[in-house]
Amino acid sequence: MKVGVVYYPEHWDSELWEKDADLMVETGVKVVRLAEFAWSRLEPVEGQYNFTWLDKAVDIFAQRGIEVILGTPTNCPPLWLYEKYPDAILCDEHGNRVNIGVRGHRCYNSPSLIKKTIQIVTEMAKHYNDNKAVVSWQIDNELEANHCTCPACTDKFRNWLKKKYTTLEKLNDTYGNVMWSGEYSDWSQITPPLGDRQNWLNPSYLLDYYRYASESMVEFVKLQADIIRSYCEDVTITTNMYLGDMTPDFYKTFEDLSYASYDNYPVAVIPEDHAEIYSHAFHLDLTRGIKRKNFCIMEQLSGAPGCWMPIRRTPRPNMIKGYSLQAFARGADCVLHFRWRTATKGAEMFWHGILDHNNKLGRRYEEFRSLCDTVNEELQMLEGTTIRNKVALLFSHEQDNAFKFQQQADGFHYYNQLKLFHDGVTRLGAGIDIINITDNLDQYEVVIAPTVYVASKEIVDNLTKYVDNGGKLILTNRSGVKDETGACIMEYLPGPFASYVGAVVEEYDALGNDTNRIRLKNGKTYRCNQWADIMQLDTAQSIGTYMEDFYKGKSAVTKNTFGDGEVYYVGTILERDFYRDFMNEVLEGTTVEVFSGLPDGVEVSVREDDSSRYLLIFNNTNHAQEVNLTNFKSSTLYPFDLKVLPLKS
Repeated sequence: MKVGVVYYPEHWDSELWEKDADLMVETGVKVVRLAEFAWSRLEPVEGQYNFTWLDKAVDIFAQRGIEVILGTPTNCPPLWLYEKYPDAILCDEHGNRVNIGVRGHRCYNSPSLIKKTIQIVTEMAKHYNDNKAVVSWQIDNELEANHCTCPACTDKFRNWLKKKYTTLEKLNDTYGNVMWSGEYSDWSQITPPLGDRQNWLNPSYLLDYYRYASESMVEFVKLQADIIRSYCEDVTITTNMYLGDMTPDFYKTFEDLSYASYDNYPVAVIPEDHAEIYSHAFHLDLTRGIKRKNFCIMEQLSGAPGCWMPIRRTPRPNMIKGYSLQAFARGADCVLHFRWRTATKGAEMFWHGILDHNNKLGRRYEEFRSLCDTVNEELQMLEGTTIRNKVALLFSHEQDNAFKFQQQADGFHYYNQLKLFHDGVTRLGAGIDIINITDNLDQYEVVIAPTVYVASKEIVDNLTKYVDNGGKLILTNRSGVKDETGACIMEYLPGPFASYVGAVVEEYDALGNDTNRIRLKNGKTYRCNQWADIMQLDTAQSIGTYMEDFYKGKSAVTKNTFGDGEVYYVGTILERDFYRDFMNEVLEGTTVEVFSGLPDGVEVSVREDDSSRYLLIFNNTNHAQEVNLTNFKSSTLYPFDLKVLPLKS
């Protein structure tokens, strides 16, 4: 269990490095990340490498027992590279080279960039291969799927499609390009998506393009990982991800890497509306589920962010410490804060770090120091423990991407449905894993698969096997709409899932921001919006019915027995309380561990190994909460506090 910081020695006079390192040691810092943006200092002139300054920085930290994570600097190539090799510059949706001088403006598929990437990563790996202070490598920084329209990307995309479809006839037929006379007569007509109105483009074509764009990024990661491994046998390798508009496939990205890493920037202002989901636990559970093991937070909130947007609110007291403790509670083994010093120059000068421009040890520093003390002194018993849950929430990049092209209704978002179920389980006091929709499901008693919009054969077979073998499966609206090509399935919804749902969708209503209500068999009522599947029952029983509109009395929520398992179907999107109450009913009769009676905003998780178990209770609110759990003494948790209690094995 380690706390660290992100440090940029190239931004500061070298005389400050030792002072900073000494203060880090005094504070309790165990690891630093270096160099991920430093290409211009590492190779100031093409072919002339300068590691002297970085060697000095690494040695300063090594002498003080601080471990180093080295970043490959490929996110920000130097200006000389762009001047000599303009093909390395990313092209925008209009086919124009972007203006250089900002980060991330390179093309992963550029022959020149690939050549220079191989050279700089090779030189770094050769130079640091026997440096014991370097314990891990980070590839690039916050990589996105490669949405570039340059000639190299255009050629690569065409070749990707040729390999997949072989003939234009097959591609045209798969996409349905006869629509709007969009049939290709020559491969040269195919380009990456161009123009501002890309939601008007063929969704099957866009689905393939997003697959290709993600694979291009994965290839770029693998290229660097292979080089590092060829020289540095004993180090671990990762890259740091975040959730954005051009998110790549996390599961393929990290498949060949040592561990998953996430950049964690929770909100500093907690919504007062209890109907709103605000916990960052979803993102942490998603990160843990990528490789289904413990992970690293490579960048953690240290102060108010501000760069390409207005400066946001500063973290409330105990947030900096608390949000790091929340990450440890949900499976992190290492948390690095971004950044040690707030930059005084450049675009990120108002992305606040632990030390402010005034160079004084202020409130946020003292809180960070308290975090280091807690982790180094009180949480070391968690070393080697993991999280083992029996409830899984299934995530799919295919679904997320498909919804981006064709939003189904106002306010209807894929992530929101996942978060509602995640929130429902966590509010009950149960643990939940977020995993790939094609992962093996044998260890789980309950599996939640919201909105399986693109129902590939692999997904259908995986879920069918799970239910047949006795699992409890939850499906929701907009499932079974399309096959893996992006074509709508010509069957009653939910298409290939209808047989084990035991009901079909006879009609649907895209509610958007309008509302309806449902009533459950127990008499409870809930508001619903965004979508309404109107169900026609076969073998399923109705759990809840609509209360308004022309489909009043029609089923909205169903339950069915199939094989040795059970299948629930939720045909609408409901207010937050429904998901807690619904999951409470679903979990009845299972062996899922539930710590009931939690106040709203208080989260629990269990970290364990073969001999020890610990209950971690986190108050994710800005007010004190009284926690009364069965078999435990009542206790008060202050805002963003974490309490660790031993459990019987």
